[in-house]
Amino acid sequence: MPHLLRFPRDLETRLERASHHTGITKAELIERLVQDGLTDLETQLLLEDTASPRVERSIDQLLRESGLGA
Repeated sequence: MPHLLRFPRDLETRLERASHHTGITKAELIERLVQDGLTDLETQLLLEDTASPRVERSIDQLLRESGLGA
């Protein structure tokens, strides 16, 4: 996973600790956090169209579609 963001030291420490305790890579933790946070935001802003089925996409696919990925 390309390093797109630099996190503050305390957040980086928390991610490393969570990764160690869960056995999940930091990249996967970040992907899950972004996905869950975005879902919550969409729900709060009523942007999510409940009529269409939800399609799971990887963070790489989302970055490519947004023009931020390779």
